[in-house]
Amino acid sequence: MSDTATREKWERVADWGRRLRRPESSARRSLLLILKSALAATVSWFVSYELMNATSPAFAPFSAVLMVQVTVYQSVVQSLRYVGAVAAGVAVQAVLGLSAGPDLVTFALVALVALVISRWRLLGAQGSQVATAAFFAFATYTGASSDTDQVKELGQIVLLVLIGSAVGVGVNVLIAPPLRYRSAEWGIRALAQEIHDLLDTMAPELGEGAPDADTTQGWRDRADRTGTLVSQSREGLRTARESLRLNPHPWARRRRGTLTFEAYDRTMEALVRMISQVTAITRSLDLQHQDEKQQEEESGPDRDYAPFLRAYAAFLSSVVDFTEILATLDEDHLRDQAGRLDEAADGLERCRRDVVRTTEDRGLSLTDPTEPYGVLVVEATRLSEECRYTADVLGNSAENGSSGSRTA
Repeated sequence: MSDTATREKWERVADWGRRLRRPESSARRSLLLILKSALAATVSWFVSYELMNATSPAFAPFSAVLMVQVTVYQSVVQSLRYVGAVAAGVAVQAVLGLSAGPDLVTFALVALVALVISRWRLLGAQGSQVATAAFFAFATYTGASSDTDQVKELGQIVLLVLIGSAVGVGVNVLIAPPLRYRSAEWGIRALAQEIHDLLDTMAPELGEGAPDADTTQGWRDRADRTGTLVSQSREGLRTARESLRLNPHPWARRRRGTLTFEAYDRTMEALVRMISQVTAITRSLDLQHQDEKQQEEESGPDRDYAPFLRAYAAFLSSVVDFTEILATLDEDHLRDQAGRLDEAADGLERCRRDVVRTTEDRGLSLTDPTEPYGVLVVEATRLSEECRYTADVLGNSAENGSSGSRTA
C-alpha cells in the first residue's frame, strides 16, 4: 500500500473518531445502537439458554434486538405490539393445532387465520409477526412428543418473546436512553438551506436580466425535487417529539417542562409553504420565458421587464438573508436569532414594496394571465407574510422559553 493510500486511510479513521466524539453525530448513534443491541441480545441469550435451558432460545435475543428502537417511546409501544402479535400467532396455532392435529390442512388454516389477524391496524408494523410466530409455533408443535409438551413449547415461545422484549426495552431505557430533540432543528435547517441555496442561485441571474429557458427549467426541476426533503424533515420533528416521551433521562424530564415543539412545527410548515411559493415562482418564470427569437425582435418589453427583474432579484436576496439565519437555527441562541429574523423580515417587506412600486411605475399588468408579473407579485407577498409569521413564531417562543427558564 502506498504512503498516500495509507495516509488517506488513517485520515478517514481520524475523521470517524472525530465524528464519534460529537454527541449528536450519526456515527456515534449508530455505534451506540449496535452496542446496546449486542448487549440486549447477549443478556437475553444468557437468560433463555443458560438459565432456562429453552428449546428455542433464539426467540429471546431476536426479540431483544427488535426492541432497541430509536426512541424509548417506540421501544415500549413496539414491544407491546410485538408481544401481542406473537401471542396471537401462537394462540392461533394452539387452537387449531390441538383441535385438528399437525397436518397440511391444519397448516393452511393456521396460515389463513394468522394472515387475516396480521392485517389488524392495532398491531401496526408488527402485524407480520403474527404469521411468523404461527409458523414457528407450528414447527415446534409438530416436533413435540405429547400434548403436554406441545402446550409447554408453545407457552415457552411467548415467555421467551416477553423476556427478550423486556430486556430490549430495559437496555434502551437504562443505558443512554436516546434523545433526538435536535432532529426538529435539523429538519428546519435543511428546508431553510434548500430555499436559501435555490434563491441564492436565482437572484443574481434575475438581476442581470431574463434568464434563458435552460436556466428556468433547471430552477423548476430543482424546486420540484423537494418532496423527499419535506418528508424527512417532518419525520425528524416527529422523532424529536417522541424522544422525550417516557424518557427517564434527567435532561429529558427538564426539557418536557420548557421545550415546546409547537413553534418548530409551525415554522416547519411555514417553510413547506415557502417551498411551494418558490416552486410557483420558478414555474411562472419557466412558463412565461421568451424564446431567443422573440427577445431579439421585441426590445421594448425587455426594457420594461429588466427593472422589475432587478427589483425582484433584490427581494429574493432578502429572502436568502432570512433563510440563512434559519439554516443555522439553534435553540441555545434562539433569542438572538429571533431578533435577527425580525430585522430580516422587515427588510424583506421593504423589498417587496419596491417590487410592487416597480410594477406601478412601469405600468406592468398584474391581471394579464399571459404575463408573469401578477403571479410573481402574489408569491412575493406570500413569501413575505410567511417570513414575518416565522419570525413572530420563533420570537414568541424565545420570549416564552426565556421566561420559563427564569421561573423554573
